Amino acid sequence: MDDIVKRADTIKKCENLISNAKANGREDIAKQAVERILQIRAEAHGAETVAEVEALQAVYAYEKVLSAKNGKSTKASRTWPMIKRHGIVGAVERAVNRPKETKGYHALVEMGLEKHAFEAVILRHPHVFSEEAIEISKQRISEWDSEKT
Repeated sequence: MDDIVKRADTIKKCENLISNAKANGREDIAKQAVERILQIRAEAHGAETVAEVEALQAVYAYEKVLSAKNGKSTKASRTWPMIKRHGIVGAVERAVNRPKETKGYHALVEMGLEKHAFEAVILRHPHVFSEEAIEISKQRISEWDSEKT
C-alpha cells in the first residue's frame, strides 16, 4: 500500500484521496484507498482475529457494491442481523453453505474487489471454517475461475 494511503486514517480522508486520485488518473491509488476504507471500517467494528477482520471487510465491500449499484448508500440488510445472531464467522459459514452462491461475487469482480468474496476469505483462513464451507468455497471459486477463461 502506498504511503499516502497508509497515512489516510479516516474514511473522509480516504474518500478525498479517491476523488483526487481519480482526477489525476491514479486508479491504483484510488483502489488502494477503497481497500483502506474497508480496513478502517472492519477494524472499528471490533474484530478479534485476522479472519474476522477480513470477513467484515467482505461485508463492507459488498455494501460498496450495493451502494454503487443503487446510487445511494446501501447496507447489507440481511447480513448484519445474521452477524449479530451468529457472529461474523457463523454468518459467513451460513451464507456460503446455502445452496445458491453468495450474492455479489460478479459485482465484486467488476469493482476489483473479488478477494473480498466470503469464499475467498474462507480459503485464506481454512482453520477457522468448517470442511463443508471450505469445499463449497473451493468449488465456487474454481467455477468462477473457469468462467473467466
